[in-house]
Amino acid sequence: MPPIILANIGTTMHGAVDDLARIRSILADLAIVRHYIHADAALSGMILPWVADPQPFGFDAGVDSIAVSGHKFIGSPMPCGVVLARRRHVDRVARSVEYVGCMDTTIAGSRNALTPLVLWSAIQRRGEAGLRRRALRSLALADYAIERFKAAGIAAWRHRNSITVVFPRPGERVIARWQMAPSRNIAHLITMPHVTRATVDAVVAEIAASLSPSAAP
Repeated sequence: MPPIILANIGTTMHGAVDDLARIRSILADLAIVRHYIHADAALSGMILPWVADPQPFGFDAGVDSIAVSGHKFIGSPMPCGVVLARRRHVDRVARSVEYVGCMDTTIAGSRNALTPLVLWSAIQRRGEAGLRRRALRSLALADYAIERFKAAGIAAWRHRNSITVVFPRPGERVIARWQMAPSRNIAHLITMPHVTRATVDAVVAEIAASLSPSAAP
């Protein structure tokens, strides 16, 4: 059975991007000719196209399919996403649906009719220039957040081309107030387009207070 490999293009907690060239090199070293690589680019798939030095993440990097969420960076008010696959894979699952008079390539044979319009509207309204500005602004805000953390004496960092800022896990009250998603000894904030510098300042101040020695129980 050929292996199916899921490559993370922006991991949940760290925003890391898997090395697709390394994955393909390992497959070649093992003489695995038949394989399938899916790229999960739920968030970073709408950021990497707009930066000057993106990590490889698309069909030109050898993936067979890629998924991008519409309710994350684009900002759809309802969960949705787009999956793109190489035509030869799509053709294998396509089937004729008589009552609509066309070929259907969805797994369930149905789809939400509203979400494509929401995504189309957002993309048309902002255009490539607008989406690029949003991505670059979010990256700049991530750097600002790291600066504010460091000014408060807190080690924070992000991966290249990621808007996920990682820092030490704060107190539970801060986690609950800002609805953070911690993992063991770390937490993160994601500088999405709606986040402002004022919000970052407030979050960093509360985290710093919760991590200070005087805040320890």
